[in-house]
Amino acid sequence: MTGPSPHGAGRLPRIGLSSCFDHADPSRALFTGKTLLYVEQSMIQWVASGGAIVYPIPTAPPGGPEIDTWVADLDGLVLHGGADVAPQSYGEEPLRPEWSGDAIRDRYEIELFGKFCEVGKPVLGICRGMQVLNVALGGTLHQDLVHQQVTDRAHRDAATYDLNVHEVDILDSTGLSALLDGPCRATVNSIHHQGVATVADGLVVQALSADDGVVEALRAGSGPWVMGVQWHPEFFDTLRGEPLGGAPVFDNAVVLAEFLAACRARNAAHAPQGDS
Repeated sequence: MTGPSPHGAGRLPRIGLSSCFDHADPSRALFTGKTLLYVEQSMIQWVASGGAIVYPIPTAPPGGPEIDTWVADLDGLVLHGGADVAPQSYGEEPLRPEWSGDAIRDRYEIELFGKFCEVGKPVLGICRGMQVLNVALGGTLHQDLVHQQVTDRAHRDAATYDLNVHEVDILDSTGLSALLDGPCRATVNSIHHQGVATVADGLVVQALSADDGVVEALRAGSGPWVMGVQWHPEFFDTLRGEPLGGAPVFDNAVVLAEFLAACRARNAAHAPQGDS
C-alpha cells in the first residue's frame, strides 16, 4: 500500500516556521557563547492543529545549502513572534536603547519572506511577523505606541501577558471579513508595543483596534497569499472560558484554514504531471 505522493495534493502541507534567536551570551551557563535558534511550542501545535507538518527553519550554514533549499522543500511560511523589529530595518534609529530590536533576525526573516514570495508560496505573519512583512515591503513601524502617542493604552502588559485583551473591528469588503461572513467586532489578545505606522504598498488593512485605530491585520491585495495578524492565535487557548465580556473571541481557525488551503492549492498547481 502506498501513501500520498511527496509532491502531490494528497499529502499534508509542509509549513516552515521562522526561528527565534537567542544570541551568543558568554555569561550563559548552558551553551555558553553559542547562538540558539528556537520556536515556541504553542505555535507549532497551533499550525499543526490545522493539519500540517511544521518544520523550524534554521539560518543557512556558510558553505552549505542555501536558504532556497528549505524554501523549495516547503509549501508555506509562518513568521513567528518575538523580539522587536530593529528600527534600522525601516530606516530609523532607536528612540531608546531597549527598542534596538534584532537586526540579525530581521535580515534572516526578510530574506525568507522574499524567497517564499518569489516562488508564490503563502506567508502568514504573527505579531512581529506581521510587522516584518510590512517592513519587508517598504512600510514602517511605530517603535512604541504609547511613547509616540499613537494610543494611551498599553497593547502589551507584562503582568497579564496573553490575557491582555482588546476588541478589533474587522473591516468591511476585506479578505478577512469575507472569511467571517462580513464585518464584525471580536476580542483578541495583545502582546506588542510596536505597531504598524506606514502601511506598505500592496498591503490592505483588514482590522483595526476598536478604541484607538492601531492596525491589527494586513493582507496582500494581489500576488501570493500573504497575511499578517498582530495578535497571537497560538495563545488563544488561555482566553477560552475567561469572563471577558464584550465581543466574542476571534475565530483564528478560519485564518489558519485559508492559509493551509492556499498552501495546498499552490502545491497542487505546481505538482509534476501525473502526481495526485
